[in-house]
Amino acid sequence: MPAVLDITALRSIVAVADQGGFHRAAEALMLSQSAVSQHVRRLEKAVGRPLVRKDGRASRFTPEGEALVGEARRILAAHDDALRRLGVGDPRESLVLGSTEHAADELLPRVMTRLQEVFPGIAVRFRLDRSSRLNDAVDRGTLDLAMYIGDPVDAPAGLSVHAGAIPLTWYAAPGWRRPADAPIPLVVIDSPCTIRRRALRTLSDNGLPATVVGEAAYLAGVLNAARGGLGVALVAGLGAAPEGLEACGDLPPVPPERLYLRVRSGSDPRLLESAVGALSEVLVDDGTPAAG
Repeated sequence: MPAVLDITALRSIVAVADQGGFHRAAEALMLSQSAVSQHVRRLEKAVGRPLVRKDGRASRFTPEGEALVGEARRILAAHDDALRRLGVGDPRESLVLGSTEHAADELLPRVMTRLQEVFPGIAVRFRLDRSSRLNDAVDRGTLDLAMYIGDPVDAPAGLSVHAGAIPLTWYAAPGWRRPADAPIPLVVIDSPCTIRRRALRTLSDNGLPATVVGEAAYLAGVLNAARGGLGVALVAGLGAAPEGLEACGDLPPVPPERLYLRVRSGSDPRLLESAVGALSEVLVDDGTPAAG
């Protein structure tokens, strides 16, 4: 009998990645922590290899686990889109938000809370993905709002806005030191990635040779590699340093990365207005006027 990837278990492993651990994933899913652990073990049995390993009191994804999280996101997106087209699932009207992983832990909760206030009784869901795929989903009408970085996408007036910017900071494991006589080792998200390009360009512009020593499909893998001391990572963030990492003060500063919001055609005008308002408290000003 062929292996089967259970949808419920896939939701659990994605929640572990998005929430940063089993305990927070269980809270987000309103399940017990043991149930989430059982779901991950079910996936390990299906693929025949470990997906998570213990690292002290924390847990980290194995390379196979990181790969499965990426596949899980695509499977769940296709699954949920199919249910929406068939009119199956939550009978309430819903709004689906999309965001890149970068600073999503600060951005998504604020926007979701604001939208639940502005649109009471409507189910608000979210999806994390690459900027290009988020914009494709807006074009298809399967995503109501995309929060993305990188180059702005052409959109009719009133459907897109530059909302502000997200600070970028170099992080590495405590005690990590920049090599004196060797290229700076970088851990990055695999191409195409806006922040990867910014990291390499900034170091090059400052006459600092660099080499990519590790790549991952998603941010969790980059942070794990940096925690392991493999290299330095350029990370977008609005709050505290990622757990187990500290800022590197001896690397050149990188300007903030612009964040764009885009809504699907025909959406309620309050959607974009509410999202911009929710983010105005945390995004920084990069000196560029917001544009519609």
